[in-house]
Amino acid sequence: MLEYILIGLLHEQPMSGYDLKKTIDYSIGFFYKASFGSLYPALKRLEEKEWVTAKEVEGNSKNKKIYTVNPVGKEAFLKWLAQPLQSSKNEHLLKIFFIDYLDEEKRTDLLQQFHLQLKNERGKLKEVEQIVSEEVTALTNPEDFYYRISVLRYGVRHLEMELDWLEEIIERKVN
Repeated sequence: MLEYILIGLLHEQPMSGYDLKKTIDYSIGFFYKASFGSLYPALKRLEEKEWVTAKEVEGNSKNKKIYTVNPVGKEAFLKWLAQPLQSSKNEHLLKIFFIDYLDEEKRTDLLQQFHLQLKNERGKLKEVEQIVSEEVTALTNPEDFYYRISVLRYGVRHLEMELDWLEEIIERKVN
């Protein structure tokens, strides 16, 4: 999955590994996490497949690589993108499914911590949505970025639904 995400980002413009990580964190990072420890090996695999080309450039303190997607990489990305959409599993749901095995105090504490985490994520995502919406409206063809904005809106709505659900289970409401 990470390889396709990297190709998708490089599809827009060449970037360094650091820039790719930063872009992931500030765009899809609310629903997909990537560490430098997984990013650089993925970039290496993409180079080996010849899906990307890396060019070393002089930086402030050391050389860095700028990655550019190759035509074969774009083709593989578009083939992956055209496959049917799938929903993934969320680990937190599995843990909540079994949370009855913990004592009441630990359950409540975990659920409240998760609730606070989701509230923070929703706030950050709303900020990103606002920034991206403003940037897109300044473009010549903002409708070309409709789906990007729609995914951010989905994230906000999903977090709001999850927060409502968490509040219900913290209060132990059965509806």
